[in-house]
Amino acid sequence: MTQVDFYILPDNSDESRLNLACRLADKAVQRKLGVFLLAETETDARRLDELLWTFSQNSFLPHRYAWDLAAAPAEEPIIIGCRERAGPETIDDAAGAAWDLMINLANEVPATFGRYERLAEVVDAEPTRRDSGRTRYRYYRDRGYELKTHQL
Repeated sequence: MTQVDFYILPDNSDESRLNLACRLADKAVQRKLGVFLLAETETDARRLDELLWTFSQNSFLPHRYAWDLAAAPAEEPIIIGCRERAGPETIDDAAGAAWDLMINLANEVPATFGRYERLAEVVDAEPTRRDSGRTRYRYYRDRGYELKTHQL
């Protein structure tokens, strides 16, 4: 069963939320894990793309958009998708089996989160996102998922 971790940020900064997602992805890649970053919007997905090039002075995290997977199989350890354009459901079962961690920045429970060993939910203090985070927490809790909360 998927382990679900909630990372709770004290502020409502988009930059903090996206930077945390990049830090989580970086740690996963160092452990040789595959990552799916799920953004709510294409704008956030593109911002994640930029941050993965620049968020750390000493590293670049190889990644690709989910909507580019039709051109060639994924070799990159990080795939970025979004609800507006291409989410995790666009990855076929063979590619999806390679991903160990989903990082959810979207406002809903991802339809395919159960195929991942771990799900990281990033929640900040913006009222709408905080409320949707609480709703997702109840969803996972009510279905018996192991939940961990990390107050940052």
